[in-house]
Amino acid sequence: MKIALAQLNPTVGDLSGNCQRIWEVVQQAEQAGADLVLFSELVVCGYPPKDILLREGFIEACDRAVERLARDIKSEIGVILGHPTGRDLPAGRIANAASLLHQGKVVSRVHKLLLPNYDVFDEQRYFRHGDLKQIKPIEFQGLKLGLHICEDAWWGQPDTFYHNQPLELPDPVKILADAGSDLLINISASPFEIDKRERRHQIVDAHVSQYTVPYLFVNQVGGNDDLVFDGHSFVTDQNNQIVLQMPGFKEGLQVYDTEQSLEAVSLEIETSSREEQLFQALVLGLRDYMYKCGFADCVLGLSGGIDSALACAIAAEAIAPERVHALLLPSRYSSEHSVADSLELVKNLRLDYEIIPIDEVHRAFENLPVIGDDLKIQPAGLADQNLQARIRGANVMVRSNQHGWMALATGNKSELAVGYCTLYGDMAGGFAVLSDVFKRDVYRVAEHVNQRGGRTLIPEHILKKAPSAELAPNQLDQDSLPPYDLLDSILKGLIEDELSVQSLAREYPIETVRWVANKLDRNEFKRRQMPPGIKLSTRAFGSGRRMPMAARFQWEIE
Repeated sequence: MKIALAQLNPTVGDLSGNCQRIWEVVQQAEQAGADLVLFSELVVCGYPPKDILLREGFIEACDRAVERLARDIKSEIGVILGHPTGRDLPAGRIANAASLLHQGKVVSRVHKLLLPNYDVFDEQRYFRHGDLKQIKPIEFQGLKLGLHICEDAWWGQPDTFYHNQPLELPDPVKILADAGSDLLINISASPFEIDKRERRHQIVDAHVSQYTVPYLFVNQVGGNDDLVFDGHSFVTDQNNQIVLQMPGFKEGLQVYDTEQSLEAVSLEIETSSREEQLFQALVLGLRDYMYKCGFADCVLGLSGGIDSALACAIAAEAIAPERVHALLLPSRYSSEHSVADSLELVKNLRLDYEIIPIDEVHRAFENLPVIGDDLKIQPAGLADQNLQARIRGANVMVRSNQHGWMALATGNKSELAVGYCTLYGDMAGGFAVLSDVFKRDVYRVAEHVNQRGGRTLIPEHILKKAPSAELAPNQLDQDSLPPYDLLDSILKGLIEDELSVQSLAREYPIETVRWVANKLDRNEFKRRQMPPGIKLSTRAFGSGRRMPMAARFQWEIE
């Protein structure tokens, strides 16, 4: 049998658009000689659909869309795709399903058994667990297909933030393998994280080693809200050799022949650098967020610093340079090189830009009654610094509102973690493109941008100069923050590894760890108000990390 793997980029809720794309790819698969084509989890409605699943009539519309697709596919090709369904379930209950369409009908359907309920996943809020009695292979052209959905492959994983269902729920893959499946097929919507691809291969390797059955993995690609799906679909044969792998971060269709020679060359997992993975995920996440929200252009403040420079480079790659509008907003405290570096960057990237000094507006605030008196109490103090950031944010938002451009916030994960950012100032915007990138990774990805382009796009002076908000005389970030390498190491331990102060104090200075932990907790209210960003790590600020704002936690227990 020839089986086509289709990794598509669906838009959440766009049933007609997604189904049209599915139909087009089915035609392509048929022309390529495929007998069966596989699509990803919930491809009909897009993943994750979240509370749109609760809207009256939505599930019925999804079921009708699947049945319409079945009727519209006139050829003999089989189609397996993911969708939510209410068919054959108690009233008001729905399932995360995969259906086999053939000869104008839905001939088989399976339901997902293991429903993830950790990190960004909340499937138990919506779906009913599959019925154990219905976990069995489906038959097509004489083969038994062990079809299962995403998390069903992750049974028994010990990781803190991966699947760890109660033991009373059995392993769906084992059930399917024991029932005589000729092929194991997993359709997924597995979001990108650094090192996630290798983890998927480890899980599949374990299944194939145990059951000696070929394994086909089909993943969604594209950005939806704060998640990026990297694709990287693949096939592993019964000898645990990778015989097909698809590219990351773009749509694709490839065909696997179950009758291919057992002597087929085993492929090595195609790997790219950490920096390239981050860059590709950031570009795809920004591009899809803008496209799916209806934005063609974006606007951002360009400070001459590394964060806004990298944000510009990502945006230029995502949507084209002429659609990126940079605002240079110097204040009385801005250095000469901040404007010069910004001008060099916009020239290198070929961006549209404007220079709008903010000092006149800043002085107008100083001359206001009451407000001006407050500002004179501590010139260039916290209130005055934040005012400048908010004047800049207001300029960005005026351009955004007037021209329909999406405003980009450029703060990184390190700053957002400890509150080194201004609400309604540099945090203002529609999307926070670097919100899950620590400062040290900002530098690494920026250097990679220059290497991958074959020429210097981000000026060397921006890469080498000491970071500064330039909101007070001679200001440097390190006057207020620990060195970024130290800060980022502690933050990774606190946020991504959920370590205690006591544990981290074994490796880092205890007073610094206490300071960082306190800042992290006290600034939860700021992060609750930040724009959405792109999840790149195991623990990103956003929907997967649900910390209270009004709380007191004793980090160190006596």
